Amino acid sequence: MGPASLQGEREPEKGSKGEMEGYRCLLQAGSQLESTLQQVTVPVSLKEVGGYIEKQVAYLSGGRGEDSSVIITLPECSAFSDIPEEALAKVFTYLTLIPRTRQPGVKFIIILDRRLDTWASIKTALARIAASFPGNLHLVLVLRPTSFFHRTVTDIGFRFSQEDFMLKMPVVMLSSVTDLLHYIDENQLTSEFGGTLDYCHSDWIVLRTAIESFAVTVKDIAQMLQGFGTELAETALSDEGKAIEYLLESHTDKYRKLKDAIRSVSKEGRHLLASLESSGKENDSQWDVRLDWETVQRLLAQLRDMESAFDGFFEKHHLKLHQYLQLLRYEQSFQEMELCLEHLTAQERELSISVDTLVQTEQALKRLDSLESNAQEVMSRAQIIILHGHQLSAGHHYAMALIMQRCNELRHYCDTLNAALKTKHTRLLQTHQLLLCLEQAHTWCDDGAYLLANQLIDKYQSKEGAQAALRDIEQFLEGAPSMLSLGPDILAIEYEAVLTPQLQAQIGKTLEKHVTVQQMIQSRQTSLRKLADKHVRPIQLVAPRPENPPRAKSPLFSPKHGDGLKFTFDLSLPGKRASRKSPNPRKIEVIHDYQESRSCVSYSLDGEDSPDLLKRHVMRELIETERIYVEELLSVLLGYRAEMDNPALSGLLPPILRSKRDILFGNMPEIYNFHSRVFLQDLEGCLEAPESVGACFLERKESFQMYECYCQNKPRSEALWRQFSDCGFFQECQKKLEHKLGLDSYLLKPVQRLTKYQLLLKELLKHSPDCEGTSELQGALTAMLDLLKSVNDSMHQIAITGYEGDICELGRVLMQGSFSVWISHKKGPTRMKELARFKPMQRHLFLYERVLLFCKRREEQGDGCDKTPCYSFKHCLKMTAVGITENVKGEVKKFEIWYSGREEVYVVQAPTLEVKMAWLNELRRILTNQQKLLRDEAYQHGQMVGHIPLSPPLSESKQQRVSVSSEDTESGRSSPDPQPHSPKHQHNRKTVQVYFNLKNQVHQGILGKKVQPLRLAFDSTFLFISQLARSSSLGRHLRGSGEVVWRSGHLPPI
Repeated sequence: MGPASLQGEREPEKGSKGEMEGYRCLLQAGSQLESTLQQVTVPVSLKEVGGYIEKQVAYLSGGRGEDSSVIITLPECSAFSDIPEEALAKVFTYLTLIPRTRQPGVKFIIILDRRLDTWASIKTALARIAASFPGNLHLVLVLRPTSFFHRTVTDIGFRFSQEDFMLKMPVVMLSSVTDLLHYIDENQLTSEFGGTLDYCHSDWIVLRTAIESFAVTVKDIAQMLQGFGTELAETALSDEGKAIEYLLESHTDKYRKLKDAIRSVSKEGRHLLASLESSGKENDSQWDVRLDWETVQRLLAQLRDMESAFDGFFEKHHLKLHQYLQLLRYEQSFQEMELCLEHLTAQERELSISVDTLVQTEQALKRLDSLESNAQEVMSRAQIIILHGHQLSAGHHYAMALIMQRCNELRHYCDTLNAALKTKHTRLLQTHQLLLCLEQAHTWCDDGAYLLANQLIDKYQSKEGAQAALRDIEQFLEGAPSMLSLGPDILAIEYEAVLTPQLQAQIGKTLEKHVTVQQMIQSRQTSLRKLADKHVRPIQLVAPRPENPPRAKSPLFSPKHGDGLKFTFDLSLPGKRASRKSPNPRKIEVIHDYQESRSCVSYSLDGEDSPDLLKRHVMRELIETERIYVEELLSVLLGYRAEMDNPALSGLLPPILRSKRDILFGNMPEIYNFHSRVFLQDLEGCLEAPESVGACFLERKESFQMYECYCQNKPRSEALWRQFSDCGFFQECQKKLEHKLGLDSYLLKPVQRLTKYQLLLKELLKHSPDCEGTSELQGALTAMLDLLKSVNDSMHQIAITGYEGDICELGRVLMQGSFSVWISHKKGPTRMKELARFKPMQRHLFLYERVLLFCKRREEQGDGCDKTPCYSFKHCLKMTAVGITENVKGEVKKFEIWYSGREEVYVVQAPTLEVKMAWLNELRRILTNQQKLLRDEAYQHGQMVGHIPLSPPLSESKQQRVSVSSEDTESGRSSPDPQPHSPKHQHNRKTVQVYFNLKNQVHQGILGKKVQPLRLAFDSTFLFISQLARSSSLGRHLRGSGEVVWRSGHLPPI
């Protein structure tokens, strides 16, 4: 699907009813909020007149006069005359706008308190009020000065100026606060006028500031929501997956920031409502507080409505982007798979099935099998893509029709390719069958001609001979290929799909040859029947003369031949194919048995206890459990591992877990590929021949090594699972898969399956006594048990700590186990220290082909059943410098491992005798291999051995032993030729020692640079002499009370 088709899918969704409806709801909610804000927002803010309001030039106490007129109080202010006209107008405008926005047309009453002022000040104030007050001024109540002089002046002045003021505004001159109560109720007046109305100017400023700030913030949020909604609605979708991912991330980030801002504003509004509620409870008569509370409550409600509308719109838009990204990725997978299928289809078309010979047919079948294998792999991936498409459709994807179309196209591609491959496979098999039948028919015709040629004329001259020849011919005719009984028309109908002109010609030639041979046979039968019906005298056989040998030799009788007759002919049969001819006349030997032998064929019905039936039951169980195992692995890989890339579940998956999927699942994909693509097919091919399953296991023996890697990773996988087992992602995946068990149970399946194989192989071997394939079954069982041991050993190896270097370079662990170890050294201080140690050290030994590691087992890590061992590396012995003594006197479970010519001796005690023998066998094998390598290296220089003169023995410190011994180390055994004890031989051992003196020859310059080859040659010779000593009487004499110690070691220094 190209950009055009994607655009076609995108456009309907962009203008879809659901998304546009959400956008309209968002705009409508924003419009309502804007309208409310216009109604409750004052054009002049408190910040603009805040300085004068704080000075109490004028204030709204919240009191009301008659007709609900709002009272504005102008308290005594010495600086009133200093306020600029513009500032005073803003103060009046601000104070009058607050009630007017809530109650249009409201009237105002001004209380002008000038009790401590003069008439001049009153007159100026009234004039400025008349000029600057913007509202509907209902009444001005003036509290005149209280001093006698100023009150008199005020009365006179007001009397003369009353008409001027009355024309502009109604003014009432009051003598005292008591007169004020005639116009305004006591509960609507503050305490300074003798009223009971509670008013705090600073609290009013704080509250008013909060209301205005809240209104401005709400307005900003509304504008941001509308702007972001418009941006989302007008977003142009790209055909690049990364661009869509960026859009999703950026839009989600903006959405979260807006949600945070909305939550902050809502929190601020709730605090403001709480403040207003507390103020309203203290004084129920304050109308302004109630109106402010209603305003804030209304703004909060409309903000919630707008947030809800925005959430709905963003959810639909986000879903659209997410589904669009899914569509892009699915289309990319589809295009890649389409290319692969087209390539396979082209290969299938190029594969020709027009073959004329068996060799060509078999080659074509091999190529077709290879192509089918590749096609099966590709079609498996196509099925996964189809399954993913169905999952998208099940999730109500907006492009469901297009996705299903792609699924159908892939299915059609796969079905077409599969049908074409099956058709070609069927036709090739038919062609192979036809050519094989033709080959069998040719062979039968040739055998018939040979049969007729081998029948001796002198033999069937008698009645019995003729009858025997007739029986031979009838028996031969019974084995005629079935195709020879069919006519050309029937063959043409049966093999119509594969017949070519070349094959038709071969069929014609074969049938012609069959007719010729049939005529020869019929002719011979006619002659033989005539002879069998006549009573003729037997022909006496006469031995031919030696000087004139006949063409056919006479029968030879001898006790060696028993009752059989052997006839030898030298003939060249005409009419045979060129491939069967030879340059010399062909010699044929025919054995005739004149004694009648009868074979008794026994039949047995397979009952419930039949071994064959039991083997088939075991084989079916093996195949069925293998299929279930493969399905379970696939469910884990698709239901858990693949879902880690599902954006819909990204919120449930911790980021650190996504990066550690290879630790959690190990190499399970590799195991699944092996079992689904290779091993399951191998097992299914063994259903009818269960004995052949052993060869199947042996053939795939190396592939099973992947389980070692899986098991080595298992501790890390389990630790990761324990850390995140409560993650919602795993619970959601388990719910989708409808698994009763958690992921950890399925991660254990490969380990369980590995142990299951050896049990099934044991069961097969139990029911397969002495039959074909038993040795392969035994080999397969041994291989699987070795694999389990190797896996177990490798699990211990990965727990080794402190080893300097890469432990993987040591190769595979051959043996491992825990032992009690005593160590002794030849050196003085070290030896005294070791002699003081009576208690053995507990060591865990790891044996490799080249080294032997000594480790100490530490405290197990983990809690409960999850404990795992830990091994601390202590020291390492190179196997090239190691020797062993198999038995220690008085301790059947002990043996010695000595190092560097017994410089270091390790007495090792095994837990059981079986463990000891297993270790000794493996050590002996390693040392024997090393000896063989030394002999092979020395063989090339063996000619030089004869030139090495033997010298007197060296000092004991330079004597060298080389071998494996099986003697007691505590005391010697009796022998025919006992030797005396010496202080140097504390254990009463006698060692066959070979000395040579090359030092003088080196000094004399006789050997020169040939010293090293001579050392190798001497080593080989010494091994030969030692082996001779062990096997001869001389060896028995030498070994009488001591030991022959063999070690692949080093010669003394020269």
